[in-house]
Amino acid sequence: MNYLSGPREVDSVVIGSGQAGLSAAYFLRRAGLDFVVLDHSPGPGGAWQFRWPTLTYGKAHGVHDLPGMALTGAPEGRPASDVVGEYFGAYERAFDLPVLRPVEVTAVREGTDGRLLVESSAGVWSTRTVVNATGTWDRPFWPRYPGQETFRGRQLHTAQFRGPDDFAGERVIVVGGGASGTQHLLEIAPVAAATHWVTRRPPVWHEGPVGENWGREAVARVEERVSRGLPPTSVVGATGLLVTDAVRAARERGVFDRLPMFARITPTGAVWADGSTVDADTILWATGFRAAIDHLAPLRLREPGGGIRVEDTHAARDPRVQLVGYGPSASTVGANRAGRTAVRNIRRLLAADRAPATV
Repeated sequence: MNYLSGPREVDSVVIGSGQAGLSAAYFLRRAGLDFVVLDHSPGPGGAWQFRWPTLTYGKAHGVHDLPGMALTGAPEGRPASDVVGEYFGAYERAFDLPVLRPVEVTAVREGTDGRLLVESSAGVWSTRTVVNATGTWDRPFWPRYPGQETFRGRQLHTAQFRGPDDFAGERVIVVGGGASGTQHLLEIAPVAAATHWVTRRPPVWHEGPVGENWGREAVARVEERVSRGLPPTSVVGATGLLVTDAVRAARERGVFDRLPMFARITPTGAVWADGSTVDADTILWATGFRAAIDHLAPLRLREPGGGIRVEDTHAARDPRVQLVGYGPSASTVGANRAGRTAVRNIRRLLAADRAPATV
C-alpha cells in the first residue's frame, strides 16, 4: 500500500479483532461499507491466543459464537487458545474480512472535513468513523501495596500465567476474587506446596444453572457507571463465581478458604493487620485488566471521572467513535450485540453526512 500520496480513505476503521471487533466487521461487511480492521496481535484469536495452554476449551467460560457462523465440533480437551484462534481465523476468511496484522495503532486524531486520522505502524487512514474494539488484555492491572518492592520471590500477573507446572512445590498467594483467580487456584493447588487465596471482598458464588437472566443486573451496573463517565468495572467479575463440579470439590478440600487482603508485603510473604503472616515463593496477581484506550487520548473523550461516557455504543463527546467490548459490552454475548448496534449507528451517521443540504 502506498502512503506517499496521503492517507487511505475509508468509511470506518475497526481497531482490534477480538470478539467485538470481528462482530463489528461482520456487520460492516453486510452493510456494504468500506472498512479496514487493524489488529496488533500476531494472529487471529483476540486475547484468547495469549491464554495459558492448560486452559482447555471445556474449562473456558465465555466462548460464544460470532454472528453468522457457529463454533461447532471443538474438542473440549484442546487448549482454548488454539480452538478460538482457529475459529476466528476461519471466520475472517469466510467473510473476507480485511484484517491487517500485526499493526499497532498509535493515535486517533482529528483530521480535516470532519474526518478522523488513524495513525498506525502500517500508515495512516482517514475515516468517517472508528470502531474501537481493543479490549483490556494489553493493560493488566497491578495493585500497589506497602513493601511490595521488598518481596524476594516472584510476582506474576494473570497475563503472564503459563500453567501450573511453573508453581510445582511452591508456596503461592493468589490475589483476586474473579474467574481468573479461581481458575488459577484450581490448577495450581494440586501441584503447589501450599496455596492461599486473598481477596478484597468475600466471594459471591453462583449455584445452579446459568439462565438467560444471569448477569443482567451486573451488566446494568457496569452500564450505569459508563453512562456517568466512570471507568468500567468487569462484567464477568460482577456476575459472581460459577460453581462447577471442580469448584465444588476444591471448596470441600479448602482450596477456596479465602483470606482478606493483607496489610503489607514482606520479603518472604505477606502480613495482615492482626499480625498473622503467610510465607510465599510467588504472589500471583489475578487482579484484572483496564481498558486499552490510550490511543484515543488526542480526541479528549475522557470525562472528569476518568472513563469515557458512552451513549448506546458511541462516545458521548464524539459520535464518530464507537466503543465495543467496552464496559457493559465487555462480554462475548454483549460484544456481538454491540457490534451490530455500532454499525447501525455508523450507517445512520454516514447517511446524515451524505444527505443533500436543504435550503
